[in-house]
Amino acid sequence: LADLAQGETTMQTECVECGAELTVPEDVMQGEILPCPECGADLEVITVAPLVVELAPTEMEDWGE
Repeated sequence: LADLAQGETTMQTECVECGAELTVPEDVMQGEILPCPECGADLEVITVAPLVVELAPTEMEDWGE
């Protein structure tokens, strides 16, 4: 998210995995996946107002079972 357009407004939240501060564009959408720049965890936007993120569910491989 370092390439935010000039003048774009942002929101702040915290990574639920490592506690790092995240800068999120204000036009983020519910269900969007955001990578944490510190620990690399994938965070899913649960709600936009207020901004709530949780660890994104990991897709399990079924290995053909």
